Amino acid sequence: MIKILGFTGSLRRGSYNMAALRAARELLPEDAALEIADLSPIPFFNEDVEAEGMPGSVFSFRQKIADADALLISTPEYNFSIPPVLKNALDWASRGTDTPLPGKPLAIMSASPGMLGGARVQYHLRQVLVGLDLKALNKPEVFIARANRKFDEAGVLTDERTQKAIARLLAALVESVREQRLIKAQKAAPPAET
Repeated sequence: MIKILGFTGSLRRGSYNMAALRAARELLPEDAALEIADLSPIPFFNEDVEAEGMPGSVFSFRQKIADADALLISTPEYNFSIPPVLKNALDWASRGTDTPLPGKPLAIMSASPGMLGGARVQYHLRQVLVGLDLKALNKPEVFIARANRKFDEAGVLTDERTQKAIARLLAALVESVREQRLIKAQKAAPPAET
């Protein structure tokens, strides 16, 4: 079973990005499972707080990342960039020498009522992810533009084209995990005798 941890940069109750994560749960390949993490309990990063010991909510989030085979971020775009709650969670997760982030496969999607579907946040987020040594998929891309027309009042994704785009993204993410596992297995295998 391939374990994926999903989280969003939105804390809003009716968040389109949380709805996109819930939709992703239904669109996963059969050999994958998606857990959705709640970022709301994570305090703002502060080195003074860190010096007193890692908060429990941060420890829990980092452990979930460590236990996951891959990550799935669905994020809104705030003022053309990354929402503070998402950047904050990544900041906490990146701290120390035991960070669970490096090398972890990751996929991004974004939803917005606007016509760009969060394209600018994905660009900025990718810059951050490179610095954190996460292995973000470049393709396929999922920009859920005019999200208010693609989810019903209950937050269910009703747009078939978007469902297919998310399913393709998830299939690519699962495939990247399989490839990573194969490479690790090949490196761990004893050398062939000649």
